[in-house]
Amino acid sequence: MKSTITSIAIEDKMKDAYLSYSLSVIVGRALPDVRDGLKPVHRRILYAARDMGLTPDKPYKKSARIVGEVLGKYHPHGDAAVYNAMVRMAQDFAQRYPLIDGHGNFGSIDGDNPAAMRYTEVRLAPFSMDLLADINKETVEFVPNFDNTLKEPVILPSRIPNLLVNGSSGIAVGMSTDIPPHNLREVIDGLIQLLENPEISIDKLMKTIKGPDFPTGGEIVGIKGIHSAYKTGQGRITIRARAKIESKSKTKDQIIITEIPYQLQKAKLIEEIADAVNKEKITNISDIRDESDRDGMRIVIELKPNANSKIILNQLYKYTSMQTTYRINMLALVGKQPKILNLKEILEEFLKFRKEVVIRRTRYELRHAEDRLHVLKGLKIAIDKLDLIIQIIRSSKSTSKAKEKLIKTLNITEIQADAILKMQLQRLVGMEQEKIEIEINELNEKIANLKLILNNKEALKNLIKKELLEIKDKYGDPRRTTIIEDASKAEIDTEDLIKEEDVVVTLSYRQYIKRTNDPDNIRAGKKDFITHILKGTTLDRLLFFTRSGNCYGLNVYEISEHHPLSTGDPLNNYIKIPLDDEIVNVIMLNKETKEKFITIATAKGMIKKTIASEYESSITQIKAINLDDDDYVIGVKVTDGKQNILLGTRNGMTIHFAEEEVSATGRNTKGCIGIKLDDNDQVISFNLTAEDHYVVALTKDSRGKRTHIFEYKIQKRNGKGLKTLSSNNYQLLNIISGKKDQYLVFVKENGDLKELQIKDITETQRTGNMYSQKELGHDQLIEIVAVPIVPEWVKTEK
Repeated sequence: MKSTITSIAIEDKMKDAYLSYSLSVIVGRALPDVRDGLKPVHRRILYAARDMGLTPDKPYKKSARIVGEVLGKYHPHGDAAVYNAMVRMAQDFAQRYPLIDGHGNFGSIDGDNPAAMRYTEVRLAPFSMDLLADINKETVEFVPNFDNTLKEPVILPSRIPNLLVNGSSGIAVGMSTDIPPHNLREVIDGLIQLLENPEISIDKLMKTIKGPDFPTGGEIVGIKGIHSAYKTGQGRITIRARAKIESKSKTKDQIIITEIPYQLQKAKLIEEIADAVNKEKITNISDIRDESDRDGMRIVIELKPNANSKIILNQLYKYTSMQTTYRINMLALVGKQPKILNLKEILEEFLKFRKEVVIRRTRYELRHAEDRLHVLKGLKIAIDKLDLIIQIIRSSKSTSKAKEKLIKTLNITEIQADAILKMQLQRLVGMEQEKIEIEINELNEKIANLKLILNNKEALKNLIKKELLEIKDKYGDPRRTTIIEDASKAEIDTEDLIKEEDVVVTLSYRQYIKRTNDPDNIRAGKKDFITHILKGTTLDRLLFFTRSGNCYGLNVYEISEHHPLSTGDPLNNYIKIPLDDEIVNVIMLNKETKEKFITIATAKGMIKKTIASEYESSITQIKAINLDDDDYVIGVKVTDGKQNILLGTRNGMTIHFAEEEVSATGRNTKGCIGIKLDDNDQVISFNLTAEDHYVVALTKDSRGKRTHIFEYKIQKRNGKGLKTLSSNNYQLLNIISGKKDQYLVFVKENGDLKELQIKDITETQRTGNMYSQKELGHDQLIEIVAVPIVPEWVKTEK
C-alpha cells in the first residue's frame, strides 16, 4: 500500500491530545455522576463486591481479593488507587454513610495509615445494597469492560441521593469538585417537597435541607456560605470544632474538644495547638492530653490557674485548625458533561434518574409478569383438559409432534405448549391447581398495578415517594453538625484574643500617650506634664473629644505598654487629628461610664448631655455634637445627672446651675442654651463643682484670684449669670474650679512650664480685685491647665 504522510502543526496535535486526556480524566476518573454520586472506581468496587456475593449477610473476604477482582475485570489502574478508594468508603469519619463494611485496621481520624490489603477484610455495607438494588432488572445500561470480555454498569440504579448524603471531592484537569455530605433525612424530605411541588424555590428547600452534615460533627458558623452554595453551586463555609469549658477547681478550667472539623486529623490538631503554645501565640495552657477512646473523642486542654478560658478558646479558633474554611464547589457529571449545580438542580437530576429507573424496572417486571401469566394460563388449560392432553401426548411419536398437536388442538402458543410438556405430575393434585388459580389472580392484580405506574404520573410519583420514605426510615439518623446562624461568631475579633486586665493610661500636654499596669511613679517627659490619668482595662475604649465637635475612638489594648517613667508614644501614631483641631478632653468608655452622660459645652454658650453608650462605635471618628459654623467645643465632662455645672466666659461672667436642668438628647444634636452671652463674649470654661471647691479666675498677664464656690449661688440655666470681675478691663484666660491642693500648670509664651497649687493663688471675694501672682513672673501666659488630682490608686512622683 502506498503510504500517505499528512502534515499537522504540533500545537494542534498537542491540543487535541490534551483535550482527549482531559475528557478521559474528567469522565473516567475524577468527577462523580450526579445520579448515583459515584466515581467509576467506587462504582466498580461496589459492583465487583456484589458479583462476588459479598452482601452484608455473608462473611468478610480479604480486601486483596476485591482489589484483584476490580483490577482484573473493570479498572486497569494501580492497586493502591483502588484500595485507597475502598478504604475511604469504609471510614466512618470520612463517609457520612459508609458504603463498605470493613474488618481490620482501616486507618483512624488521627491520620494513621490503614493496614495493607492482605490484612484487612471487607463486605458491602447495608447502605450499598440500596445503591445496587434492582440492577438485575434492566434498570441501567451495561457497557463492555476495558477488554470487551465482560459487561459493567454505566451507573448504579441508586435508591439513595448519594451525591448529597455522602458528598464527593476530586481534582480533574482544570476543575475540581467539593460536595459536602448531608443528612439523609433532610435530603429525602427535600426530594419529597420537590416531587410534590416542582416549582418550589431554593429558599424553601433550604428550610428543609439546612446545610452540610459532616460525619465528624462539629459546628458550621454562619449561613451565608451555605445559601451561596445552594443557590449558585459555589460557596465557603466556616466549620469549627465542638468544644466546651469545664471547671476543674475554683481557679482552674479545662477546655474539652469532642468533635473536630471534617477532614482534619486529630493528631495534627494537637500538634498545631502545641506549636501555638510553644510560639506563645496562645498562653496559659499547661497541658494537652488526648483521652479519646472507643466511646468518642476527648481532647483535654488544661489551663493555668485564673486563666481566662473564653479568651483561650477564641485563640484556639484563631490560631489553629479548630476553626477552618470549607470550600463548596458542587461540580458533577450530567450526561457525561461537567456542570456546576445548585441544590435544586442536584435534586431534580436525581428525581429524573429515579423516574427513569422505576419506569425501566416496571417495564421489566411487567414483561416478566405477563410472560408468567401466559404460561400459567396454558397450564390451567392443560389441567382443565387433562384427558385430551394425555391422549395427544401418548399418540404422538415425538415431542415435536406432540407440541404441534397441542398448539393446533388447544389453540395455544408454542411457549404454553412447552410449559405443558414440561409440567410435572405433582401439579395435577388439587392443591397445586388451586395455587395456579391464586397466582393467576395475583399476577392480574400486579400487572394492573404495573400498568398504572407506567400510564399514570401520580402513581409513579407516589411509588418514588414511598421508596424514598422507606430509605429514610431505614437509614435516617439525627443531624450531627450544628449550624449556628449568627455569622458574627465566626469572626474572631481581636478583642476576643485580649486578656482583660487593669491598666492606667496617661496623656501628656505634649500629646504623648502610654499604657501601664504599674501606676507607681507615673511621670511625663522633660518640659511636659500629665493632663489625663485614666483607669480602665485593656478591653475599654478611649474617646478623644475635639474643638471641632468630633470624637475619635482608640481601643486601650492598641496602646503600647510602657514603663511608668517612660515618655510614651506620640498620640498621632494611633489616631490622626487634623493640625487645626485640638483635644478638649479624653474619657475612658467602660461599663461604668456607659451608664452615665457625656456633657459638652461650647463657646457660644450651648450645653448638651447624651448617654455615653451612644458614643460606643467601632468607627475611629464620629460626630460628638451638632455645632453651628462659628461655634466650637470648649469642654467635655462625664456626669451622672446630679452634678452642678459652672460655665465661665472671657469677660468674666459665670453661671452656676444644676445638671438636671439639661435634658438628655441624642449624640448628633445641638443641646440647649447654658448661658446667654453678650455680643463680644464667649464661654472659655466648663467645670463640675463640689462643696470644697474654689473658683480660680486667671488672665494672660498672670493676674488672678480664687474664691470659694459658695459665693457662686445656684441659678437657672439660660441666664446671663454672675460677675466674676470687679472691672471690665480684664479678659480671662481661664476659669477653673478645683480643690485647694490641686495643681495648675501655666504654659508661658516662651514654652516654659510653671506649676502652682490653687491654695497659692490670692483669695478674694467673687467680685474682688485681680492680683498679680508673683510666682508666675511677668511672662505672658498662653494656657492654663488643671492637672488631674491624682487618684488614690496612683502614687505619682512630681
